Amino acid sequence: MTAFVLGNGTSRSTIDLTNLKQHGKIYGCNALYREFDCDYLVAVDVKMINEINSKGYQNEHTVWTNFNRVYKDYKNFNYFDKSKGWSSGPTALWLASQHDYRDIYILGFDYKGLNNGRMFNNIYADTKNYKKSNETATFYGNWLRQTEETIKTHPHIKYHRVITADNFNPPQLNNYRNYKTIFVEDFLKIFQNSEHLSKMA
Repeated sequence: MTAFVLGNGTSRSTIDLTNLKQHGKIYGCNALYREFDCDYLVAVDVKMINEINSKGYQNEHTVWTNFNRVYKDYKNFNYFDKSKGWSSGPTALWLASQHDYRDIYILGFDYKGLNNGRMFNNIYADTKNYKKSNETATFYGNWLRQTEETIKTHPHIKYHRVITADNFNPPQLNNYRNYKTIFVEDFLKIFQNSEHLSKMA
C-alpha cells in the first residue's frame, strides 16, 4: 500500500497529481483543494478553514483539522482527537502514517525558502491567506522536527522524500533507515505516464 503526502513547496510543481491517484491515496494541505481533490485534506490554520468552509468543500470531501471554537459551528469537518499543535504538512504526514501504509512518498516538503532560504517557497505564494513571494521564508525548524518525529515513531513505514537537485537535504533525516530521498526525475519514471514524461522533456 502506498500513499502520497503533498506539501506545497515549489519542488512538486512539475508533477501531474492526477496520475498519482491510480497508485495510492493522496494527502494534501491547505490551498491544494483549489485545484485538486485529494483523498484527505489537512488544514490547521483558522484562515484556511474559514476559506474552505466558505466554499463548502468539506461537504463533499474529507477535510481534517484541529478543533477550534472559532469554527465550532461549521459542519462536516473531521477533528483530530487531540491536536498535535503541528503545521499542516507534518500533520498530514502523521495522519497518513496512522493509516499504516508500506510506503509513503513525501512531495513538496522543501523546508528552506527560495534564493538560498531567504524567500517564501510555496506554490500558492501571492494568493489569499499566503505570504507574498518576495517575503522572508518562515524558518523550517518546527516542520523538520515534526517530520523527524513522525519518521522515528513509525519505523515499519518506508518514507521517500521527493526532491529536486537544489533542495535542502536535512542531514538528521538521513539517520533513519526507513527514510531516503528520490529525485523528481526518478519519481516521474516510476509514477507518471509516458505522455507526461514527453511533455517534461
